[in-house]
This record gives sequence, C-alpha cells and structure tokens, in this order.
Amino acid sequence: MATIHKKTTKEYFEQIASGEKKFELRIADFEVKKGDTLVLEEWDREKQVYTGRETEVRVTYVLKTKDVDFFQKEDVEKHG
Repeated sequence: MATIHKKTTKEYFEQIASGEKKFELRIADFEVKKGDTLVLEEWDREKQVYTGRETEVRVTYVLKTKDVDFFQKEDVEKHG
C-alpha cells in the first residue's frame, strides 16, 4: 500500500481531522487505490504555506467519475 501526501486547505482540514468529512474529491492527477494512506497536510491558501498540521486517513473507496454513466452529460453541464 502507498502513502500519498496531499495539500488540504484550512477550510476543510479540521472537518477531515475531526471525522466530520469522510470523503475527498480530487482531480485524478495521481494514482490512488483502496487501502492506501493519504497524509493530508493543512495548507494556508492566503499565506501560501503549510501550517505544519497533518492527518492520516485510509482510502476505503475510489470512484473514478469518468467511469460513471448514470448522469446525462447535458444535466451535469446544466446543474453541476
């Protein structure tokens, strides 16, 4: 299993660290698999620096949206 470090903005970091936010949406610009560990590092967007806080979470499910075909493309473009 891999350990992957990713930047997480302050607005979401606390929700993730507390367990309130149990999912993460990302552009698939890296390989991730069920069982991998994400080390989410808090990022201060305003100051453009890491705060030094981090939390580890285990990947339990990966959904690649390009493989999902239950929404009509037109509906996604119209409603998001």
